[in-house]
Amino acid sequence: MKGATPPAWMREQERSHLGVLRFMVWLSLTLGRPFGRLVLRGIALYFVLFSPKARRHGEAYLARALNRKPTWMDGYRHVMSFASTVHDRVYLLNDRFDLFDIEFVGQEAVHEALQRQSGALLLGAHMGSFEVLRAMAHTHAHAPVAMMMYEDNARKINAILNAINPAAHQDVVALGRPDSMLKARDRLDAGCLVGLLADRSLANDSTAECRFMGEPARFPMGPWRMAAMLRRPVFFMAGLYLGGNRYRLHFELIADFSTVERADRETAIAQAMQQYADRLGEFCRQTPYNWFNFFDFWQRT
Repeated sequence: MKGATPPAWMREQERSHLGVLRFMVWLSLTLGRPFGRLVLRGIALYFVLFSPKARRHGEAYLARALNRKPTWMDGYRHVMSFASTVHDRVYLLNDRFDLFDIEFVGQEAVHEALQRQSGALLLGAHMGSFEVLRAMAHTHAHAPVAMMMYEDNARKINAILNAINPAAHQDVVALGRPDSMLKARDRLDAGCLVGLLADRSLANDSTAECRFMGEPARFPMGPWRMAAMLRRPVFFMAGLYLGGNRYRLHFELIADFSTVERADRETAIAQAMQQYADRLGEFCRQTPYNWFNFFDFWQRT
């Protein structure tokens, strides 16, 4: 039996160059974030000029988010926002939260949910910075954070960033493995917040169609089935990049499967997925340069 065809984002070839990544890490840690960001502007310009396919897909998204035809500068700002969040991983993985102005919105609701039962799921998207979530565990010590990630698509950059701070890798649960859900359950039972991105599917994921930014799009069902099986509350999470050194970490309860009976799971999952798609679309329009899916997300071509 042949394996399932990987989704579009997994078929995109990684463009990062190992030597350039090592140089940027060294430069950033040696000369500091301001100087590193100067170099970053040139790297962002390079990708805008020499990645026509990614630029085309980015423009298709920006046209929806901006409700107008995007300009060349819109495309550059989009890529620069992405590059900035990747660059900031160097510092966030080193627990240099003092370099950033991070605003927390909705963390009280997360704290209340943890008072009722152990663990909660944080479902985010490829929006802003997922690593800024580490700041919550650092600033609000009521719960450790574990992150579920598909690591194989960016092996080069993950290897470098893990070398920066090996301890940061200990709170990562790999997606797409037979024991992924069991490890997530163990973290939840231990009182952790478990975060994962729910806007991309893996090769074997079942998907469901949701209305997203005015058009139908398919989202993975796996995260929601896991939430239903583990009977946990689910928060929409977004670590929005606001420019400079500013981030806003936003939490919003969108589903609570702790009281959902087995017979009602499919209906509850469908409702939660659409609410997730609605909230993601609203944040895309509020902060349009924060969503980083540079491929044909709507599968229109």
